[in-house]
Amino acid sequence: MPGDQDHSDSQERVLLITGASSGIGAATARAAVAAGWRVALAARSRDKLEALAAEFGDDHALAITCDVTEYADQQAAVAAAVERFGRLDAAFANAGFGARRGFDAEAVEHLREMVLTNVLGPALTIRAAQEEIVRNRGHFVLTGSIAGVRALPGSVYSATKFAVHGMAEALRLQMNGTGVRTTLIAPGMTETPFFDNGAGEGALEAEDIANAVIYALSQPPHVDVNLVLVRPTTQSI
Repeated sequence: MPGDQDHSDSQERVLLITGASSGIGAATARAAVAAGWRVALAARSRDKLEALAAEFGDDHALAITCDVTEYADQQAAVAAAVERFGRLDAAFANAGFGARRGFDAEAVEHLREMVLTNVLGPALTIRAAQEEIVRNRGHFVLTGSIAGVRALPGSVYSATKFAVHGMAEALRLQMNGTGVRTTLIAPGMTETPFFDNGAGEGALEAEDIANAVIYALSQPPHVDVNLVLVRPTTQSI
């Protein structure tokens, strides 16, 4: 039908996912492979990555050890994906972690590493993948947060996500006219390893966020889904 997405080449599309070893990244990898994508899985946890990639087989997945704060690692991840699969169509900048609320609640080194991972990390993913994504008129997806929509008391993590939300819009503006699409996924409370003691009753599952990512990726080329904010029905903020 006119306007429908052409899925005839779906088996050829390639998605790079950072923070792919668990949580939203791993769930998105499973959903993407089920939707016909091949996936390049990037994270620091080699054992978890290899176990996840083994679920899909060598034809559909590649495990890449990557520290997103290191540009050389990100460049190598993109190069490995292109070498294995011949192209790169989408990049999901998903790596990140949190901190306890309160400017004095965590060690300075923890805060520094969080800011580098949550803010510099996606910027480097964009930089490393940009040439391939533009060539293929592809798609960038960034993981934001409800904490990037409204500030949380004493939360440096919240500040990093405000930065990611701004980055997504800056990227959209830069990519205007190239055919590249940009999506910011902003989860509410989601049951992932992010929470040491669980996200609480009624929280979303990682698969719920993965479904939102696949929804955005599956739209026809003239549709650019820029922001998907997904809260649990029970969440008040």
